[in-house]
Amino acid sequence: MSDRPLAQTIAALQPRARTELAELVAFKSVADPAQFPRSECEAAARWISDALRADGFQDVALLDTPDGTQSVYGFLPGPAGAPTVLLYAHYDVQPPLDEDAWLSPPFELTERDGRWYGRGAADCKGGLIMHLTALRALKEHGGVPVNVKVIVEGSEEQGTGGLERYAEAHPELLAADAIVIGDAGNFRVGLPTVTATLRGMTLVRVRVDTLEGNLHSGQFGGAAPDALAALIRILDSLRAEDGSTTVQGLAADATWDGLEYPEAEFRKDAKVLDGVGLLGGGTVADRIWSRPAVTVLGIDCPPVVGATPSVQAGARALVSLRVPPGTDAVEATKLLTAHLEGAAPWGARVAVEQVGQGQAFRADTGSPAYASMAAALREAYDGEEMQTAGMGGSIPLCNTLAGLYPDAEILLIGLSEPEAQIHAVNESVSPQELERLSLAEALFLGQYANSRG
Repeated sequence: MSDRPLAQTIAALQPRARTELAELVAFKSVADPAQFPRSECEAAARWISDALRADGFQDVALLDTPDGTQSVYGFLPGPAGAPTVLLYAHYDVQPPLDEDAWLSPPFELTERDGRWYGRGAADCKGGLIMHLTALRALKEHGGVPVNVKVIVEGSEEQGTGGLERYAEAHPELLAADAIVIGDAGNFRVGLPTVTATLRGMTLVRVRVDTLEGNLHSGQFGGAAPDALAALIRILDSLRAEDGSTTVQGLAADATWDGLEYPEAEFRKDAKVLDGVGLLGGGTVADRIWSRPAVTVLGIDCPPVVGATPSVQAGARALVSLRVPPGTDAVEATKLLTAHLEGAAPWGARVAVEQVGQGQAFRADTGSPAYASMAAALREAYDGEEMQTAGMGGSIPLCNTLAGLYPDAEILLIGLSEPEAQIHAVNESVSPQELERLSLAEALFLGQYANSRG
């Protein structure tokens, strides 16, 4: 890493970064009151607002967004005439899933094998700590050279669109010349990467009903229409024989032109079991960055333990569909709904409810901000050149911001490299990545201010 004084300051700030990340991880800020108390999210939002005020931010506010959650906003003024940079992160997290499968408590930051483990450590509470560390270091070296707006979302993982709707209703609030989304990640630890594309998404809940009530499978099975069996048929229709996604009317043959993802590396990153094949055809990059992908996130049906010999009268599933840039998420939702309804066997009744939706995103990598980021990453990573990759995940706010501020330059960096295992058990963050990316962001803000001067 660079031996410049700024890098030394960033390194000296790492113990504080770890302490604060531990405090943030301790909040069980899953933005779903059916799983965790709303008070956990509210406490996390207050922690962030207090941290912004302590760091000199003005106009700090808890924004009550239309989906019932809170986002945190603050403004840090820079020199007169300086450009404005918006820094984004989110404090809500995915539920911990099977807590027994965690090697350490999910809401207790734990150091192990050179990494810090905890839900949200990388996605995306670590992203907020990255922003704060970069700004604190700059203050020790002459001050922050740009105006800074910080927005920390409270429901990104739920896909309920609260901050998007709030931004649309208050378009002046997040206006900026450049926007740094701290919710992506390097392609590999130590390989500086900006994310150029994001898949959009739609999330639907599908319900199948066939009977007025459950029936004894011995007395009625074989003729009575089984809702769970009907649901399984419907869900199976969403995949071709090779496992690729097949939603009627939705194109699924695009290719990726850019950094490739070797299959052996993907199998290792995804922890695919020996002898189990990957889904679909084309390159791995084609499949995860340029083509639609359906995932059944959950099914409501009787658990094995305690199941009775019954024909099921009703069953539900939560289905996610990721769509690549160039595909409209609204149209994809219509196609998915029509497919699910049309695939129902035996005249089963199907109801599809939209739960979440977000458009895909493609960045302008030829903008001046990207040149500034490339130089900053090169210095922070000891001469390693910046790479450009796609990301299969979705950040719906990106398209909203691009629509509201068409002249703004949007960059995506972050801590969610493959070893972080975000959304899975034993999520973790690399302290080295946190340190280097904090330095890169600080360097970027300086580079960007100079380029606009």
